[in-house]
Amino acid sequence: MKKIHTLLLAGVVAASALGGCATKKADANDSEMVRVADGEFMIGDSAYRFVGVNMWYGAILGSEGRGGDRQRLERELDSLEAIGVNNLRILVGGDGEEGIPSHISPVLQTGPGQYNDTLLRGLDYLLTRLEAHNMKAVLYLNNAWEWSGGYGAYLEWAGAGKAPVPVVDGWDKYQTYIAQFVHNDSAKRLVYNHIRNIVGRTNSITGKPYKDSPAIMTWEIANEPRAFGEDSLSKARLEDYILTSARIIKEIDPNHLVSTGSEGLYGCERDLDLWARIHQAPEIDYAIFHLWPYNWRWVDSATTVSGVDSAWMKSKEYIDKHINAFKGKPIVLEEFGYPRDFMSYAPGSPTVGRDKFFEYVLDMIFKDGKISGCNIWGWGGTAVPRHDNWQAGDPYVGDPAQEPQGLYSVFAADRSTIDIIKRYSRR
Repeated sequence: MKKIHTLLLAGVVAASALGGCATKKADANDSEMVRVADGEFMIGDSAYRFVGVNMWYGAILGSEGRGGDRQRLERELDSLEAIGVNNLRILVGGDGEEGIPSHISPVLQTGPGQYNDTLLRGLDYLLTRLEAHNMKAVLYLNNAWEWSGGYGAYLEWAGAGKAPVPVVDGWDKYQTYIAQFVHNDSAKRLVYNHIRNIVGRTNSITGKPYKDSPAIMTWEIANEPRAFGEDSLSKARLEDYILTSARIIKEIDPNHLVSTGSEGLYGCERDLDLWARIHQAPEIDYAIFHLWPYNWRWVDSATTVSGVDSAWMKSKEYIDKHINAFKGKPIVLEEFGYPRDFMSYAPGSPTVGRDKFFEYVLDMIFKDGKISGCNIWGWGGTAVPRHDNWQAGDPYVGDPAQEPQGLYSVFAADRSTIDIIKRYSRR
């Protein structure tokens, strides 16, 4: 997920179908791993389809340090298991300097290859609990957006100067700065080293290499990778970054799936061919896209209820474009969200519009059968926001630090929404 008001600005996920990377799977327990066969996900001999959630903060909760709350983590996993949710999309960890406005905290990687070991053990613990609950994780390793450091942190470390802070310096300055990322070989090398460090890690609790963990479904290159430039060179260099990252992952871990984290059409300069080509590359196991009707101005704050049918028609057209443009591998709608009625943030406040939108999306997925899974943004669970704008020490919700706290979160108190998720996740 990204800043609401920047969705339509420049950026692209470029691609092409390159050869190679036909890595043989290692001797992990195939009966527990998610694989792709004949265009669908499989676990053992059974098809795997899912209604999941985004819970970006899961690894932080697993920590015994600042921000950690293992009791809450267990409550959230119990709650999700009770409603049939068994797939969680989670950030590996933040990058960069602590204390930056609108950035999450604490940060996993404070400098190139310099890690907060307490948070790494939190990730280890999270994976053990997911295994115990028979859940699967999609773990994203980087972020194009500022809220976890992402592109900006790596550019700073590579000597590109101080990254602008969007809420202070403005989004134009920030996006001009991070457009350097795909062209900066030093920054990308630092990302590749981070990938090697995380994917090659051995769990400190179980002694098991991550590559053998049945809790991991997918390693994801980044959250919403973009070129932030329409020119062919920027697109080509983004393609190289994505596919080089994928090859590194496959070399270390041939047991798990790899995908991109792409937004789809709006991450590819409205060029579906780019989106389709990158996901057809042999290094990439399945296709991904995101859906944000409010962010994309298909509905506004005054029409979250009255405008939901119109927002759904635009959304369905967007979904159909992706389905029609891509064949041969599974497709996942891994981010979609809708605000509460009239932009309320409080747990338990009315969600008439959101509930209707979720029903539209989930009903289409299950009746059509062409989308293999989805992840709702985002799980707030038992948390109760203390401020509209996140402050250090506040509980983590589905909305990261750059967003109003509660805007897209699904809380345990949102019973009507929970009932919809439960109904479809158990199909």
